[in-house]
Amino acid sequence: MAEDSTNQQTSEQGQQAQFAIQKIYVKDLSFETPNSPHIFNQEQEWKPEFNLQLSNKNQRIAENVHEVVLSLTVTAKLGDQTAFLVEVHQAGIFMLNGYGEESLGSLLGSYCPNILFPFAREVVADLVTKGGFPPLLLAPVNFDALYAQQQQQRQSAGAAEVRH
Repeated sequence: MAEDSTNQQTSEQGQQAQFAIQKIYVKDLSFETPNSPHIFNQEQEWKPEFNLQLSNKNQRIAENVHEVVLSLTVTAKLGDQTAFLVEVHQAGIFMLNGYGEESLGSLLGSYCPNILFPFAREVVADLVTKGGFPPLLLAPVNFDALYAQQQQQRQSAGAAEVRH
């Protein structure tokens, strides 16, 4: 019996980690211009304030296969009026095999959203332009820093619960 467990460990340790993109797709999207057509007749110069909200989530859909969904909401306001609101849920299906829990969390929380972001940015730019507004190119996002911040917040919350 000792030999059997040793062989299993050797095969698990000898297995090389694998990562593959199986599919990238738009899961959901929305574009709203709540103040049209009046927003286009504004006499003031087009200098809106933009608000970007980002989030991502993932779920295991099969053994070693995960869906990651990156959600972006962009709101443009001109004065007190909303010019447009764009919401995109860019998704991907990823095969991740042979990774430990810590590596898997980092891949799903940072690496995969980094892969999805350019696709979501393109969808946002396309929708804004087709909506009649000047092009909008979102700046790159540091998902590694966001993931690290999220992990730190979870650890702080866990430590606070332990103290009580």
